Amino acid sequence: MTAYIFPPAPQPSVAINGETARFPVRRIFCVGRNYAEHAREMGHNPEREAPFFFTKPADAVVESGASIPYPPETQNLHHEIELVVAIGHGGANIPVETALAHVYGYGVGIDLTRRDLQGVAKTAGRPWDLAKGFDLSAPMGPLTPVAAGAQGAKGRIWLAVNGVEKQGGDLADMIWPVADVIAFLSRSVTLVPGDLIMTGTPAGVGPLVPGDIVTGGIDGLGDIQLTIQPA
Repeated sequence: MTAYIFPPAPQPSVAINGETARFPVRRIFCVGRNYAEHAREMGHNPEREAPFFFTKPADAVVESGASIPYPPETQNLHHEIELVVAIGHGGANIPVETALAHVYGYGVGIDLTRRDLQGVAKTAGRPWDLAKGFDLSAPMGPLTPVAAGAQGAKGRIWLAVNGVEKQGGDLADMIWPVADVIAFLSRSVTLVPGDLIMTGTPAGVGPLVPGDIVTGGIDGLGDIQLTIQPA
């Protein structure tokens, strides 16, 4: 038995619809600008350039229904609703044609972003890590297994703040669909069971303030809710 100098951190995990067992999270990969209208609103050309990725730590996961504090070091916290892909079978250099066989299930997530920190990093040519990978920055709804009928090819995706819809689109609008995303990512890293992929967000991203109640969902995959704690 391995001895440690202090107790290891708890294993981050995500709930699974219809199961008592949970999905243990190893890594979180995120696809940038995977919806054309969102790419445009961020000032970029949405042509089919190769997808690019950034990461969040596994312990950034937050359960749906949580109330979280407004994060430090930002005055411009943004919401980004996303399809989450849970990898159940790993591999490297995965062909597009077989990529979906590696998916355990799908869910709904929110990529919380410190947009002002991201803007400073972009201007300075520096990494985005502290803009994207901060504490509690990856709220996740329960996963629905592929074996239970979940699919990530089409379906309405939406997010509302205090009951007012801010983001809306369809999974079919993704520039790079799930199979392509898995294939591209597996060229750079060996995917393993427990990896999550957040697949990009539709247009309409915007700010959150203390007291906001955030709701969202994807057809067939359920809903997510988050409260930004009042000041």
